[in-house]
Amino acid sequence: MATTSFTKKSLGLESIEPAVTPPPANAATTFAKKPKLSSSKSKKKEIPEGLWVKCPKCSTMLYDKELDENLKVCQHCHHHFPIGARERIHSLVETCSFEEMDAQMTSLDPLQFPSYLEKIATYQKSTTFKDAVITGIGKIGPHKVALGVMDFSFLGGSMGSVVGEKLTRLIEMGTAKNLPVIIISTSGGARMYEGMFSLMQMAKTCGALAYHGKSRLPYISILTHPTYAGVMASFASVGDLILSEPGAMIGFAGPRVIKDTTQSELPAGFQTAEFLLEHGLIDAIVPRKEMKDRLVFYLDFMLEAQKRTAAAS
Repeated sequence: MATTSFTKKSLGLESIEPAVTPPPANAATTFAKKPKLSSSKSKKKEIPEGLWVKCPKCSTMLYDKELDENLKVCQHCHHHFPIGARERIHSLVETCSFEEMDAQMTSLDPLQFPSYLEKIATYQKSTTFKDAVITGIGKIGPHKVALGVMDFSFLGGSMGSVVGEKLTRLIEMGTAKNLPVIIISTSGGARMYEGMFSLMQMAKTCGALAYHGKSRLPYISILTHPTYAGVMASFASVGDLILSEPGAMIGFAGPRVIKDTTQSELPAGFQTAEFLLEHGLIDAIVPRKEMKDRLVFYLDFMLEAQKRTAAAS
């Protein structure tokens, strides 16, 4: 029987693949390193600090310059940011009409309280104020007034002997010159570093205001956030007219202290300006941008009544 053999035809050239021999187990294996990419880092644009401010109420990012132009009031939710005493004075009085009083008066250390004078020096350097209040005579619209403005950035606006003395002199100057008195308060209360000397200022300022009232001269008290303790318990709460900025916290002691003392739940909005307006402690809530116009309106009315009363007597 014949055997048939087949011949494999190959198209084109035959390529013989070389045998692949694995490296010995003990041989060191080397691999070609992958070339490194460019090490140039992407540069991020750095935003200068203080250029934007986040509103604590509505969380909107606010351009700092626009916020300043709007008197530190959020354009979206109308939250009132803290404002310095000098900025507040500039927003109220006529240009170049404010004459400051007792600008160089500074605190002593009657109780020799540890590090008190060092604290005073530190705050004087950081705020450029000598103490927590600025007083002077200026014009609001057509009316010349005795104006005192407290600043919370100086030791929490605490009332020591200098604050009490400057306000008392301001009130006495207003009485002597037949001027209405306006005091804008923001404070955590009496200054503990001066002990009884700070508490004496409560009676001193109220005594001066009593003589001012006997002269039938108006006193307007403006409460801003926050106004507490010894300040609220003295000259801040005895105005002929008591105004407040929106959302200001006002009271004698903090809500937590009152809650722990009374062992009872406090009502919603307790110690806010809106709550106190509803319950009759303050007379009106005035937004910061409207404050100057409203003060002119109130002074027009109060001084006209004073003139009529003086004429009748």
